[in-house]
Amino acid sequence: MSSGSGFIEKHGLWTDEQFKLSKEVIGRIESDGIKLVRVAWGDPHGASRAKTVTAKAFLGALKNGYNINVATATLDASGARVFSSFSRGGGMGLHEMTGSPNLTVVPDPHTFRVLPWEPDVAWILCDDYFGSGQPFHFSPRHVLRKQLECLKGRGLRCIVGLEVEWYLLRLAEDHLTEEHLGSPGIKGRALRAYPVEPGYSFHSETNFDLMHEPIAALASAYEALELPVRSFENEWGPGQVECTFGPTDALRAADSMLLFRTATRQIARRMGYLASFMCRPKLKGLYSSGWHLHQSLVDADTGGNVFTPTESGEPLSKLGKAYLGGLLNHAVAAAVFANPTVNAYRRFRTNSLAPDRLTWGTDHRGVMLRVLGEVGDHASRIENRLGEPSANPYLYIASQIISGLDGIDNSLDPGAPATDPYSADTTKLPKSLPLALDSLDNSELFRREMGELFVNHYLALKRKESDRFTEFVKANGLDPTSEEVTDWEQNEYFDFF
Repeated sequence: MSSGSGFIEKHGLWTDEQFKLSKEVIGRIESDGIKLVRVAWGDPHGASRAKTVTAKAFLGALKNGYNINVATATLDASGARVFSSFSRGGGMGLHEMTGSPNLTVVPDPHTFRVLPWEPDVAWILCDDYFGSGQPFHFSPRHVLRKQLECLKGRGLRCIVGLEVEWYLLRLAEDHLTEEHLGSPGIKGRALRAYPVEPGYSFHSETNFDLMHEPIAALASAYEALELPVRSFENEWGPGQVECTFGPTDALRAADSMLLFRTATRQIARRMGYLASFMCRPKLKGLYSSGWHLHQSLVDADTGGNVFTPTESGEPLSKLGKAYLGGLLNHAVAAAVFANPTVNAYRRFRTNSLAPDRLTWGTDHRGVMLRVLGEVGDHASRIENRLGEPSANPYLYIASQIISGLDGIDNSLDPGAPATDPYSADTTKLPKSLPLALDSLDNSELFRREMGELFVNHYLALKRKESDRFTEFVKANGLDPTSEEVTDWEQNEYFDFF
């Protein structure tokens, strides 16, 4: 190591390929006339956070990383402080968290993009580290990386495809007022919006044409950003859109989801629309949105799908069925990673195209785990229909790998497929965020694989959010079991995800 080596080289934070790609990034900065770069990182909620730096400063970050404040990992979704950051140990009993210290974010050259809506601005995703070079305890991307390393040690890779539903709405307000301005712990009033098409005409070409202009702009941007989006579909609700993604390696899929949400929201807003990834907005006739996660494991050397069955009549290989058993066995504990908001649990309704209990079936859209596979089908896979579109992609995907590998290690039997899933005699999914958090709290598997520190930190963040909702319900004399979406949920989530 040379005496002049920077933070990245000193701590061995890049692969040889990343060092090679960084030189290409430097060339792009110069050839494309990039003036500003957004150095971004995913927070615990799955939202993209960023600092905008000059091109010159960014070139330095490719050697030494860039300093950020640790605060985005200590706040709940409303900006409320969850931990006593300025006390000894940062309210977490961790010396390194005392005083809300700096972290160093290290750009990942694989993720460098030029923003098509601001062509002299680039974007790059980063990994966060302490000044010692130690990975940040509470980084969701590091959590997923750890699981991918576990797979690598077994000679496997995880392939993921996404189906994400969201709402495109026309803004009814052209500026913010004091009503929209909240404070830490209290979100301001959500922006008003109205539908762009009447809805409830599944795959209507005519209705979808009413959304063509913003959808075309988004499609062009996704292509420029190299996002693997391959289709747009007019879903059930008014202005509800589903985007499907081609299958990619798990880390790229998670990174793509992070960029997809933030790009969609920015482009739509510039055109006078609002893109919301809230599960069930409080607008008349708006149906719940889901996020279906397609997953399979492949041989790391050959790329062969190890879920593909070899026996006629079987939907998955023996290994694939054990993985499926793991997903079922740990689904309740993992539910909060797929459904991290108060609002999400309104989706689990009978005959709603969303699951309400732990079931699996072959090509059945009423079950939680839809299996698609047969002999010779190299796309054999499991579709988990549990998630909502605001889920943190790193934690959602990591929770699947953790559950599935435990199924493989313990040869878990998924049992018989369900043909009538909404009446199956099996465990129900959690009915609320607090119940889901309690299930995670009691999971030995997730505490072991994600680490006690991470799980306790995540529980503290989400319980703060859940407690604020409980306070709202009590203060307003509302029934917490009601199916009606509250103003609190609309203000909290409508324009955050």
